[in-house]
Amino acid sequence: MSGAAVVLDRDGTLIDVVRDEETGFVGVAWHPSQVRILDGVVDGLRILSQAGYSLAIATNQPAPAKGQFSRDAVLRTNAALVEMLAREGVVVAHVAVCMHHPKGGPGGDASLVGECPCRKPKPGLVVDALAALGAAPERSWMIGDSPGDVTAGRAAGVRTGLVFDTKRCELCPLRGGPREAPDVHAPTLLGVAERILALGAGT
Repeated sequence: MSGAAVVLDRDGTLIDVVRDEETGFVGVAWHPSQVRILDGVVDGLRILSQAGYSLAIATNQPAPAKGQFSRDAVLRTNAALVEMLAREGVVVAHVAVCMHHPKGGPGGDASLVGECPCRKPKPGLVVDALAALGAAPERSWMIGDSPGDVTAGRAAGVRTGLVFDTKRCELCPLRGGPREAPDVHAPTLLGVAERILALGAGT
């Protein structure tokens, strides 16, 4: 399927958040040892790849701007995820990452503080990924776990999918109404992938 891509959010879509019972920390992975691929991800990515979609990751990682951890920590963690997926036979062709934050934080990298065109829900990361893969927006998808991923995807001209559990109504991304509603949704990435392929989109 030449010219078709699936761009994927990272945290909550491909990998789980980090939970430390001793410290009470709950947040994104910042070290390769913390990368935990979510259920359904490998199988979902495999069937998308087999259907001819190129795969990319588009992730907001503002921690360096906020002084929480370094650029290198972000890059190492992303690289570890790509390597883990490669070992499962899944090729991620491009990783687009935004480390900016509008306000930053104590000890943060000042060069990353401020508004930018890439931070989701703006479309910059998705546009970057599509350009890197030579993918046509009308044949491509953005998959994430938040309304911001839907907004970014729509602004980039692609269709959108959401990974979320409809049983957790208090967290339901569909509460925003039709404007934020994705084209497909399911509790796992595998479910979203199956619904994308059922539509025959991009062929």
